[in-house]
Amino acid sequence: MKPLKPMTISGREVLPLVEGGKGIAVSNGESAGAWAAAGAVGTFSAVNADSYDADGNRVPMIYTGTTRTERHRELVAYGIAGGINQARMAHDVSGGAGRIHMNVLWEMGGAEAVLEGVLQGARGLIHGVTCGAGMPYRVAQIAARHGVYYYPIVSSVRAFKALWKRSYSRVADLLGGVVYEDPWLAGGHNGLSNTDAPAEPEAPYGRVRALRDAMREMGLGETPIFMAGGVWNLQEWSDWIDNPELGPIAFQLGTRPLLTRESPIPDSWKARLPRLQKGDVVLHRYSPTGFYASAVRNAFLRELEARNERQIPYARAADDTHTAPLEVGQRRRVVYVTPADAEKAEAWRAEGYTSTMRTPDDTLIFITPDKATEIVTHQQECMGCLSACLFSNWNQAQDGTTVKRPDPRSFCIQKTLQNIAHGGDVDHELMFAGHNVYRFGEDPFYADGFVPTVQQLVDRLLTGA
Repeated sequence: MKPLKPMTISGREVLPLVEGGKGIAVSNGESAGAWAAAGAVGTFSAVNADSYDADGNRVPMIYTGTTRTERHRELVAYGIAGGINQARMAHDVSGGAGRIHMNVLWEMGGAEAVLEGVLQGARGLIHGVTCGAGMPYRVAQIAARHGVYYYPIVSSVRAFKALWKRSYSRVADLLGGVVYEDPWLAGGHNGLSNTDAPAEPEAPYGRVRALRDAMREMGLGETPIFMAGGVWNLQEWSDWIDNPELGPIAFQLGTRPLLTRESPIPDSWKARLPRLQKGDVVLHRYSPTGFYASAVRNAFLRELEARNERQIPYARAADDTHTAPLEVGQRRRVVYVTPADAEKAEAWRAEGYTSTMRTPDDTLIFITPDKATEIVTHQQECMGCLSACLFSNWNQAQDGTTVKRPDPRSFCIQKTLQNIAHGGDVDHELMFAGHNVYRFGEDPFYADGFVPTVQQLVDRLLTGA
């Protein structure tokens, strides 16, 4: 393999290896600091980041507000305090080496307020901001106000061109790099556009080359591109290194850093990773964001699949098609379905799925009474963790509501991600992962249950393996 040469990232020459930021508590100050200490780029997640008391105990996020707007303000306050806490930890662990970045999701609730608050409160400790999950037009202006570099996450050249034209061209000096996140390989939420075919993955090389060609036209020929999604070892990417077509390339890893000693995920999650098989990660669209996402097909995801399959359309009044009356809800109101769907409904109820919930698309889903209670409770406890949520109908830009009916086919993403990150049952919570996660079980580096330190992983990566 070609040697991996240092690269200037966020104002300092470092190894072009980047820890992926990921979501709630999946990368933190300890892991980011360890990556920086190894001479690379550490990235802590500032998505509802944890805070700790004087004794090092995690401060629980307890919401006391009686309205969603009040709880949303509490969420933002927690996020700012947690982000500052993680930035300080990362700085201390790094010993001043490497670079520290913070990761935020543009579509998370209060993203701009959290960015401003953390960058102000941790001034000088954060060198770059990575931001995706949406179109983060204003991240450039926020970064400029605080004198840090910014790194948008995109999945197509079209997205970057739109961001450049609308915003980034005016703050070009602080554009530290562009993260290309492959929508078919990366874990978590994916940037598949309306022109992409979810079941027809494209090789990343051509898409990244197109991105570089566009960047050269903008005068960004030497601005690094971070390849994210599907990076396991560098031997497989050796033709990308020092490639004049692609220009400066760094490699961002999201899945592989999960299994390190400094990784903050629970031991139960780490133990599950080497047991996953090829094909266990699937691309789905149940997320309350409306985006596609890649996650492990565990009991949590299978329940969502089944919930969506037990679904039939209905009409409020009988018509030529919907002729069969069906009583739904506690008030046993009558709606009308097709005769074939009436038979399905009867069969589902016989199996115990006796509760029905209406969706925004004039369909009914059939679930157990316990699941119905859980869904309603989670919707009522919404704290606005997304800028707009299909599940709870929260929208921070429209007086706190999308005006549409809450969608029971989805789930509360805040609750499940907090649960799995802090010791919840890994089979019954949403487990994001990249599509290469099965390789933990095949890679001899992890034989006999070996869990490396971040430094050991970085050293391994530098060998190409």
